[in-house]
Amino acid sequence: MVAKELGQQAAIRPSAYKKAKKMWSDRYLYLLLLPVIAYYLIFHYAPMYGVIISFQDYNMFKGVFGSTFIGLENFRDIFSNSDFYVVLRNTLMLNCLTLLFGFPGPIILALLLNEVTSVRFKRSIQTLVYLPHFISWVVVASLIIPMLSPRDGIVNAVITALGGKSIYFMGEASWWIVVYVLAGIWKSIGWGAIIYLAALTAIDTTLYEAAVIDGAGRWKQTFYITLPGIRPTIIVLLILNIGHMMSVGFDQPFLLGNGAVIQVSDVLSTYVYRLGLLSADVAHSTAVGLFQAVVNFIMLIGANFLSKKITGEGIY
Repeated sequence: MVAKELGQQAAIRPSAYKKAKKMWSDRYLYLLLLPVIAYYLIFHYAPMYGVIISFQDYNMFKGVFGSTFIGLENFRDIFSNSDFYVVLRNTLMLNCLTLLFGFPGPIILALLLNEVTSVRFKRSIQTLVYLPHFISWVVVASLIIPMLSPRDGIVNAVITALGGKSIYFMGEASWWIVVYVLAGIWKSIGWGAIIYLAALTAIDTTLYEAAVIDGAGRWKQTFYITLPGIRPTIIVLLILNIGHMMSVGFDQPFLLGNGAVIQVSDVLSTYVYRLGLLSADVAHSTAVGLFQAVVNFIMLIGANFLSKKITGEGIY
């Protein structure tokens, strides 16, 4: 038994030595990771001690370590507040609609661009659909709101010219949701397509040649070669999207929302903004943020577990 253990240790040592030697030979490449590691340590891990605030009767003058510990009292207050369930419903509703209608968009766009034979035309279209990603939501909102104005907006001008009635897009809840989802798709579809276009380049072209010989048309090639070829990428991005189901970016709902549609535009991010900055209720806003993070983590792990059970693929 002792001899066997010594033999196993001897087998491990050369392997560990080789790995250490390889890391040392690539030491300059590993040095390139230091800025990224430093970024995450400073801005993501170091501030995590702040979650203690969610379990305290926080007093900004006493600080984190001087405030009174009250356990789960802040969470009880949140879960007993009816406003919390309204913003929770809105967050889930907007994220589900965005996932349902927005997630397939980049896939479809990438498939369409992949079929374009003219390189110049393809690059022109790619540039046009990528540009919105780099435009701030402040600029986007300042364009969308005047365009959809019921009085002098260009969209309602076209509707009334065709004999229809003017629509208050930003003042009616149902229409506001449509505008919110479409604006998000328009802004992100081009950037999301980049990942799928990169995945498409990894598909072996000989598969298409064999399919053509067998008489398969473009639709069959898409369904039996292209989509299965990018399936791992689709699954990974879908899991990551599900992992953000409880999070909505602050800019879009805040800038597009208004008092007339607050019943659907108020989400967890704007709720935390009101609690933490406008009301100076740091303890309850931190508790809401921690709740978001925990639920997102659970959904991410659950989605990955189900994906590995069903498809055998996941993010790890």
